[in-house]
Amino acid sequence: MSFGVALIGTGFIGPIHLEALRRAGQQVVGILGSSPARSQSAAEKYGIPRGYASLDELLYDPRVQAVHVTSPNRYHAEQTAAALRAGKHVLCEKPLAMTSQESADLVKLAAETGLHAGVCYNVRFYPLCHEARARVLAGEAGKLLHVTGSYVQDWLLHETDFNWRVLASEGGPLRAIADIGTHWLDLIQFIMAEEVTSVCADLQTVHPIRKRPRGMTSVETFQADRATPVHDEEVSIDTEDAGNILLQFASGAKGNLHVSQTTAGRKNCIRYELAGRSESLAWNSERPNELWIGQRDRASELLVRDPALLSPLARGIAAYPGGHNEGFSDSFKQLFRSFYGSLDKPATSAAQPYPTLAEGHREILLCEAILRSHASRGWVEV
Repeated sequence: MSFGVALIGTGFIGPIHLEALRRAGQQVVGILGSSPARSQSAAEKYGIPRGYASLDELLYDPRVQAVHVTSPNRYHAEQTAAALRAGKHVLCEKPLAMTSQESADLVKLAAETGLHAGVCYNVRFYPLCHEARARVLAGEAGKLLHVTGSYVQDWLLHETDFNWRVLASEGGPLRAIADIGTHWLDLIQFIMAEEVTSVCADLQTVHPIRKRPRGMTSVETFQADRATPVHDEEVSIDTEDAGNILLQFASGAKGNLHVSQTTAGRKNCIRYELAGRSESLAWNSERPNELWIGQRDRASELLVRDPALLSPLARGIAAYPGGHNEGFSDSFKQLFRSFYGSLDKPATSAAQPYPTLAEGHREILLCEAILRSHASRGWVEV
């Protein structure tokens, strides 16, 4: 079934939502940017029927049945709440909110409205990540012992790399962990089917001072054009560039996560290796169509994504035959297919095929525990 969808946000992630929505069979009827001019420009550029002048104009549009929030972090809670109050289903980019009080209020509001509302943790929608979950749920991995992994990038390596995300006032007090680390944390809790219960974190700010381009408040996320003006405005940075986190899971399994946005040569690399008593599972987003299955008493295996060889759980989000690779943009498409395929069912069920606001709230609680742990230099309960 096709629904009328409006997008909020015209930056890096907004057009990715647009493309995936169209591939998922949904109709994008309008877009809202940071100004009426940007809204209209984006509408013309992407062939969208309407560029809205304001959030109210978007919410009063009768064609809009669902809203995708892809604006900067500080607007997420406010815009998600407004859409829910207007009777619209919502899919919000992470983080869901700036504080756990805001995210808790959103969970309550969504329950009161009876509308579907989710958070865009797309990484779990790579088919082989669903396959890893299926193997864990089926007991094939055995009792889970420990997990290690990382999410590393290099787009903020230089002191002249500047974006709104580096400022706590714009993106929140956690940056690298909240921006990309939460994707890994959501993914691994999804695969293990259990929650992180305590953390011990050590965070690192590589550049306490960054240099902003003269006359610019920000640079687009992952901007390809590096020819920028003179960087001569020094700005104090109050967020982390990297971090290391020890993890304790509900079952007693242990874990550790390394996050960095200052690792040269790594553009967008997510990795995990999960050890169970029977087998290990390892995956790397730079080779997303392969799942390594480690064995002790026989040869280890490399499972290459092929719907004919996958579990029913993973087969349901694998669109192409074996040998036809699926990647980053496909993970959004599959998330959106799962979300919009649920809109004709009750939203009250705790078990949904997409990341719910409750899961987004849990990630905010994790981030706040990580901050407290770093400040206290010790273990903190989530």
